[in-house]
Amino acid sequence: MPSAFSRSVRSLEADGFRRSIAGLMLVILLLGAWTAWFFLARVARYEVTDQARLEVDQAAHPMQATVSGRVLSSHLALGAEVHAGDILVELDSTPQRLQLMEQRAHLAVLPPQIQALRAEVAAEQQARTVEQHASVTAHEQAVAQIRGSEATAKFAEEDSQRLAQMTAEGLLSERDARRSRAEAQSRRAAVESLQVAPARVTLEQQTRDSEREVRLRRIQEEITRLEGERALTTAAIERLQYEVEQRRMRASVSGRLGEVEALRIGSVVREGDKLGVIVPSGAVRVIADFLPSAALGRIQPGQPARMRLQGFPWAQYGTISATVSNVGSEVRDGRVRVELLVNGGGARIPIQHGLPGSVEVQVEYASPASLTLRAAGRMVAAPTP
Repeated sequence: MPSAFSRSVRSLEADGFRRSIAGLMLVILLLGAWTAWFFLARVARYEVTDQARLEVDQAAHPMQATVSGRVLSSHLALGAEVHAGDILVELDSTPQRLQLMEQRAHLAVLPPQIQALRAEVAAEQQARTVEQHASVTAHEQAVAQIRGSEATAKFAEEDSQRLAQMTAEGLLSERDARRSRAEAQSRRAAVESLQVAPARVTLEQQTRDSEREVRLRRIQEEITRLEGERALTTAAIERLQYEVEQRRMRASVSGRLGEVEALRIGSVVREGDKLGVIVPSGAVRVIADFLPSAALGRIQPGQPARMRLQGFPWAQYGTISATVSNVGSEVRDGRVRVELLVNGGGARIPIQHGLPGSVEVQVEYASPASLTLRAAGRMVAAPTP
């Protein structure tokens, strides 16, 4: 009969075989599961860049000095909210203001002078009308007098002829006949003197009209000169107002001062000097710069992404969820610009313009096997140093 030792040895051998079979089955199961995961599982693949920042959807507006001058007042304060049209910096404009006052005073006296000259023109024209009517009346009176004198002269001539005939017949003395002839001649001379009166009236009226026309022309020239002077003065006032306004640096848009220059009252700024930057109010977006190999053909609008802010550990503050909105098609400075819309939520820090960070864009789902093959292909294709 077998001993107890032999039975124990056989029992251990049987247990060892069963454990080996179980271990082998476990290894085969794990290897199968890993193989299935390696070929069938899908994992998200990301393209990453550490050159990203938060920006408002409107471009920042830099403030520059439009002219040179001495600072009279400054309201530049970093982080202060401003509204479009607010005066932020004012330069000294005393010379322009004094010239503006002088030009305005000069402009104030021109309209009364022009009005007085126009009234004088109206008076001259009215006087000319009255004189022309009076001249017509005088002409008609002279013609009427000529007619009356002509009738009297004709009667005197006929009477002289009748008296001459009576003298020839001896009925009247020669003296009376001579007196009658003298009277007739005198009447005829009066008619001849009256005949030049209408022409004299017309000539005198033409002379007065010519003199008045000269005066009107001179007055009109003076009015034209004053109106031109008024136009030049008005233009000078507008120019000076523009120069005064140019010395008031106003906010072009509403927003917050993201960058300011420390200006002291009395300091001098030059034309073109940068005074500050206004960051407009608006929605915040993510701007990321990717390498061309990572962006072109891989990153598309609509892909999900997340941003981790520098200086704010993501494990404590979280990440910013975003979505790709636009992808640049040109390479600038070795990078491709990608714009992303912030979805909101996720991060427990204020989202502000200018915060830097890194961005991960989910470009596809792929199996570990395909990712391994791609990595192996890149390693094989990489040039040997």
